[in-house]
Amino acid sequence: MKIAAARSLPVNATIFPILFMISTVHLLNDSMQSTVTALFPVLRESQHLSYGQIGLIAFMMNITASFLQPLIGWFADKKPRPYILPFGVCFTLLGVVMLALAPNFGTVLASVTAIGIGSAVFHPESSRVAYLAAGNNRGLAQSIFQVGGNIGSSLGPVMTALIFIPLGQKGVLLFVVAAVAGIVLQTLVARWYAAAGSAPRPKKTAAPASDAGVSAFRLSAGKVRMSVGILVLLVFSKHVYLSSFTSFYSLYLIDDFGVGKQQAQWYLFAFLVASAAGTFIGGPLADRFGRRNIIWLSILGTAPFSIALPYADPFWSAVLCICAGFVLSSAFSIIVVYAQELLPGKIGLVSGLFFGLAFGLGGLGSALLGEIADHTSISTVMHICAYLPLLGIFTLLLPKDAELRGR
Repeated sequence: MKIAAARSLPVNATIFPILFMISTVHLLNDSMQSTVTALFPVLRESQHLSYGQIGLIAFMMNITASFLQPLIGWFADKKPRPYILPFGVCFTLLGVVMLALAPNFGTVLASVTAIGIGSAVFHPESSRVAYLAAGNNRGLAQSIFQVGGNIGSSLGPVMTALIFIPLGQKGVLLFVVAAVAGIVLQTLVARWYAAAGSAPRPKKTAAPASDAGVSAFRLSAGKVRMSVGILVLLVFSKHVYLSSFTSFYSLYLIDDFGVGKQQAQWYLFAFLVASAAGTFIGGPLADRFGRRNIIWLSILGTAPFSIALPYADPFWSAVLCICAGFVLSSAFSIIVVYAQELLPGKIGLVSGLFFGLAFGLGGLGSALLGEIADHTSISTVMHICAYLPLLGIFTLLLPKDAELRGR
């Protein structure tokens, strides 16, 4: 179905062509972003980096996106800016080229900052596009959007094994093609976004009881604030745990089990592919069984696997990391949709805030965990992070879906 045809669909229809396009750009964006963590084993040797410096690289990329995303979302709520979408990918293109040619640690930090700016522009506005194109399937729409990012992130270990170990740092230049493709696709999405934003809207009638757009006004301000705080805590538990994997799991296998650099990347790849599958399944399950139920199951349900993982041998470590990745990653798209319904009318701000938190907490987690690893061991880091999913118990304090919708 072409873009023009998508514009003529009913208001409540799910615009799948747009969702698939932004999911594809999310794949390209996050695959370029994952070149940073994919390069860690190479950079550690070529530039003699410590665990703390590796954590700082991840921190700089993520903290840049963390601070900028809520601001971009807030401004977009006041006046949507469709053509900022391809402009953001231009920053990612600049960062990719700089990373490929970076001669020292300082230049690496500058390059990942540019990549962070690109992600900061991409996520809140693209999440808004997913919301506009969702129709009545908001969980499914966010899952389609985010699964592209998960697949892109999962390519990092493959890139390490097949590209960066054989070709070295300059292999990042191959991703210039991905950046150019992202700019083209985002230009097409921006045209639809501009047309959708300028289209006449149907007159509002009395909202049905199931309409999530008025739901949060039925909750007290104190309960809304408490719920947002709990969602932030859940994002913390999920993304700090994920940062322990994306930044340090392959190094943990190399240092503690003597696994080869290329083989270690396949372990991480299995975790990230399982995460992508969990993301895709989580949204439709939430649409059917309730957002709060799936958030609770996803975060807390990871704990048995995460706690057992540091005590496992390499074979069972692979099995447990696949289970942990699948269960844990079904939560984030649902958390975003739940927060959007909790704070109606602030789609850009909510999207920017929670994507920003995900990046910021992941970056802070990487920096802190790197310092802990330098002062203790990488094994200690894996043991500490194993208990983070237990924070999922706080999901029980969130309003139930029926209460969120005012029923």
